[in-house]
Amino acid sequence: MIGFLASLTGGVPHETLTLEFGALRLRPPQIADYAPWAELRQASRPFLQPWEPAWPADDLSQAAFRRRLARYRQEIRSDSAYPFFLVDRHSEAILGGITLANVRRRAAQSATLGYWMGAPHAGKGHMTEAVKALSRHAFLRLGLERIEAACLPDNAASVRVLEKAGFRREGYARGYLSIAGARRDHVLFARLKSDPIPE
Repeated sequence: MIGFLASLTGGVPHETLTLEFGALRLRPPQIADYAPWAELRQASRPFLQPWEPAWPADDLSQAAFRRRLARYRQEIRSDSAYPFFLVDRHSEAILGGITLANVRRRAAQSATLGYWMGAPHAGKGHMTEAVKALSRHAFLRLGLERIEAACLPDNAASVRVLEKAGFRREGYARGYLSIAGARRDHVLFARLKSDPIPE
């Protein structure tokens, strides 16, 4: 399977792949990331929890992080998801995370985009650039034709990220996901490979 993934990513296995743009880098999560990841997530808890599924009680434990990495490895091997951490190229500080999940092949050639940003780094345009970079990678290297995303209607920051990254509104889904312990409606977005490249 590594050979297959390497062919998709231009000869680079996903486990070692990095996407660099400006002062930022996208790279797969590693076990050494546990402490800075947990620290950022804990510090950002009040900022993140209103927009995410309810956190398990042990979500920030090292054991849970190891399980997360094991799941990531299985998903990469099966070509079903591609997770990245967004990091500062100079300090290597983790700023947030972004994932292409629910990869569908055959006629669909599509995936679902999800992301989070640490509170200290929000509102600086970093995630917009990360979404643009990962979209380019998905279309040019992974062979996808469509990327879908969804966000809460009142999450103005996420709506701005998607719109600036070239995603278009496509609909409204009632009770789409369980967020912070309750089923919530979501606005649906998508970007096609054939869509104009955002500036």
